[in-house]
Amino acid sequence: MGTPDFAVEGLKALVEHGENIVAVITMPDKPAGRGHQMQFSPVKQYALSQGLDILQPVNLKDSEFIEQLRSYKADLQIVTAFRMLPEVVWSMPRLGTFNVHASLLPQYRGAAPINWAIINGETKTGLTTFMLKHDIDTGNIILQEETPIAPDENVGQLHDRLMAMSREMVLRTLALIEQCDTEGRELPTTPQIDAAELKPAPKIFKDTCQIDFTLTANQINNFVRGLNPYPTAWANITIGGCMYENVKVYAVKQGEGAITMDCGDGKISIEELQLPGKKRMDAKSLLNGLRINR
Repeated sequence: MGTPDFAVEGLKALVEHGENIVAVITMPDKPAGRGHQMQFSPVKQYALSQGLDILQPVNLKDSEFIEQLRSYKADLQIVTAFRMLPEVVWSMPRLGTFNVHASLLPQYRGAAPINWAIINGETKTGLTTFMLKHDIDTGNIILQEETPIAPDENVGQLHDRLMAMSREMVLRTLALIEQCDTEGRELPTTPQIDAAELKPAPKIFKDTCQIDFTLTANQINNFVRGLNPYPTAWANITIGGCMYENVKVYAVKQGEGAITMDCGDGKISIEELQLPGKKRMDAKSLLNGLRINR
C-alpha cells in the first residue's frame, strides 16, 4: 500500500526478491496539468509495468473494497507513504500490517517527517518499521536504521537517500517476520517510549512555507533546505523598489550578497530564487536580467 515515488522502492525490492505480491493498493487516479488528464500514482505506474493487481479505493471502509481485499487472503500487508488505515484493513492479514516511516520514531510522527527533521536542524534521522495499531505512527518498532543529515543537505537529497535505504529495510523486516512465522515464535518488537519533547511532522501547506525573517539566519537556512525542492519556501521581496510576491527561495546564506534581507541576528543573503512566471536562477543572474530603476 503506497502512492509516491518513495513507496515504489520497497515495492520494487519485493518484486525483484521474488515475493508473491497478490495486490497493490494506491490512491485513485486524479486529473493534473492544463489538460486535466488523469494521472496515475508512481506506485500504480510501476504495478502496471509488473502486471500486478491494483486496487484504488476512494473509501477504505467501503464494504465492496473490504470484501475484495479479504478475497486475496494476504498473509501480510506493507504500507509506505499511504493513508491512515481503518482497523478492519490493518488487522486483516494473519501476520498483521507493518509500516515504513522516514524518521526515528517516536520523533516526527506525521505526514512530513523528512521536511521537519531538516527544518528543525536535526543532524540525524533514519527509517523505522513498525506494526500498525490504532493511533497513527505509534505501533511497536520492528527495526530502525539511522543516517546523518549533512549541514548543506536539502530535503530532496535526503528523501532520495532514505528512499534508497528503504529497499533493504523492507526486505530485512520481511525476512524477520517470515523467520518468526516459520519458527512459530512471536515477532520481537519494541514499544515506542515517548520522549520528554516529541517533535511532530504535520502535513505542510503553502502558508507553512512562508519565510519568517525574524528568525536567525541559521533557522532560515534550515527552513529553506527543509522545503527545497518541494514544496519550496517563499517570501515577498522588494528588489530595486519593486515588490515581488510569492517568490520561491531555494538557497540562502548568512551575511550580505546580491539580494540581502534583514533577519533575526543580522543579515541573510538569498542565493537562489524564482520570481513568479520566471525560471529558477541564482540571485546575480536574476539581477542582471532585471531592469532596475536606480
